[in-house]
Amino acid sequence: MNDIHITDHDADDRLRRGLGIGRRRFLGTCTAAAAGAIAAPVFGAPPVQAAPATGLPATGVPGRGKGHPLVPEDKRGIILYTVRDAIGRDPLSTHLPSGFRAVFAQLARFGYRQVEFAGYSQHPNAPGGADLDNAKGARLLRRWLDDHGLRARGNHGFIPPSWPLTKADLDTFKKHLEIACILGMGHMGTGADPTDSSYKTDWDVAAEKWNTLGEIARRAGIKLYTHNHDAAYDFLLDRGPLDAQGRPTRSSGIRKLEYFLSVTDPGLVWLEMDIYWAHVAQYKFRTYTAPDGSTRTKIFDPAGLVARHNKRYPLFHAKDGVVNTTNGQGYDMVPFGTGDIDYATFFSRVGHHHYHNPMVEQDNAPSAGDPAQSLEYARIGYRNLAALRHR
Repeated sequence: MNDIHITDHDADDRLRRGLGIGRRRFLGTCTAAAAGAIAAPVFGAPPVQAAPATGLPATGVPGRGKGHPLVPEDKRGIILYTVRDAIGRDPLSTHLPSGFRAVFAQLARFGYRQVEFAGYSQHPNAPGGADLDNAKGARLLRRWLDDHGLRARGNHGFIPPSWPLTKADLDTFKKHLEIACILGMGHMGTGADPTDSSYKTDWDVAAEKWNTLGEIARRAGIKLYTHNHDAAYDFLLDRGPLDAQGRPTRSSGIRKLEYFLSVTDPGLVWLEMDIYWAHVAQYKFRTYTAPDGSTRTKIFDPAGLVARHNKRYPLFHAKDGVVNTTNGQGYDMVPFGTGDIDYATFFSRVGHHHYHNPMVEQDNAPSAGDPAQSLEYARIGYRNLAALRHR
């Protein structure tokens, strides 16, 4: 449950100022959300086996095999970006699941117990209408999640672009915290890096901003997290000599997000590692120019970084890739469990299996020629996530 801890009148005032909504209204919203979490179905319940009316298999879970699963049943999740085409399509035009409610039902049949949102919009003809990006829409989404034994774990939503924060951005941020609270989320985040810059000074500014946003989120009982692409695990430019603009041109060998971890408050800012993009970074960013001008090699170890900062990484994006050394990325993205990234070793190394929340993702799952593809890939992803066993 997401509780807001108020210990004195000053905290009351900070809550009202930080969230910009009446304290009674906000606490009532969070209390209702917490009560809903108590009444929700057990998330670790076995997958629903009844065949859906869509022609898609009910579940792709293989036999249990030997050993304990690496990902507990109640931690098997998916980010809804993977099936965004299904959520966004017109339910009046197809027999396939369309819109949030029908997609939730299908994902539950596959066996999923957690979802990570990627916004709150769907087709206007779907139940609830197009825009559920408000408190009323969040209550409807929460009811559908509860109906199917699903839990909202996070959202790639709004992070204010302004700094210092404008009133409009802050108000929008507060609105998303309220929605997260209604949905029962423990986390709220973004699909972008804290900054696109390579320079230490810009990452210092990003850290100041995220610490501030993380404090506002903490007061709502929410953990704020950032997400990575490959560039965020490139090397930081933090050493001289300087260029014509006075910016450093060389590196101490620390990677950007490693530095971000060191300058953000561990009680306010969390990270979601996209394991695929971290492995792309491992392939792409192997050398840096040291302060003395020499070229040095340093191979990125994604699992090692998580193991050193385990509690900072409550969520993962679990997507797979087949090795391709000709495309500049090192991998071609494929359905989870059908590629070359060694997820059994990764999850074995990071441990804490009842803390981490892996979300199956595939950016290119939707297909214009095969409207059932993204949900089929979601089924494959669940099957392979459930099949992972300790090495």
